[in-house]
Amino acid sequence: MMSGILDNIKCGDCMEGERRNSIAAVIAGTLFFSGWWIIIDIAAMGPEHFNNAYYLCGVFSTIAFFMINVISNAQLRGDAYTEGCMGPRGARLWLFVGFVMGFASLIASGWILFGSALDKWPGAALLLQNISIFISSLIYKFGRSEELWT
Repeated sequence: MMSGILDNIKCGDCMEGERRNSIAAVIAGTLFFSGWWIIIDIAAMGPEHFNNAYYLCGVFSTIAFFMINVISNAQLRGDAYTEGCMGPRGARLWLFVGFVMGFASLIASGWILFGSALDKWPGAALLLQNISIFISSLIYKFGRSEELWT
């Protein structure tokens, strides 16, 4: 199965059923919030420290978060939504484009950090934001169990 990040963690009944989904959602939400809070901190410093175009990395990372998590594992396997324009292939293509957008945001934020003439904190904050959002999208996608929904 694709939801296997939290499968190896043993803590009694804390990773079973609905609690597993709740824990994954809280961790992913905290990481997502922290990423955007870091950029809000940079925005409070003023526009002379941070180019407004650099916010696009976080916006595209957020769009990738939604693209990755809108597709269920059943749609990827072909168990659900077998009709439509492209069926499971369309779902896989959508997920692939979401991952490409997430990785492109990470690469772009790293490029801005190491290739731009920014102060070190704004560039590092941009990279931390995109890492946080990408990790939260992975935890929210693969940390939850979808067997409860069927």
